[in-house]
Amino acid sequence: MESAPAVFAGTVFALFGVGLVVWTGARTVHREPVVYGARPVASAVVAGAVGLGCLALAAWCFGQT
Repeated sequence: MESAPAVFAGTVFALFGVGLVVWTGARTVHREPVVYGARPVASAVVAGAVGLGCLALAAWCFGQT
C-alpha cells in the first residue's frame, strides 16, 4: 500500500519529463525558440536538463516501490 504514492509520483515525473524532452527537441529541430526572450541554446539546454532530471526522479521513484 505504501508503494502507491511512489508509483503515482514516478508516473507524473515520467510523463512530464518525456513531454518536456519531446517538446524541447521538436522546438529545437524546427529552430523555434524554447523560451521567448532567452538565448536559444541556453534555454534548450536548461529545458532538456530539467526534462532529464524529471526522468531521473521518475526512475528513483519507481525504484522505491
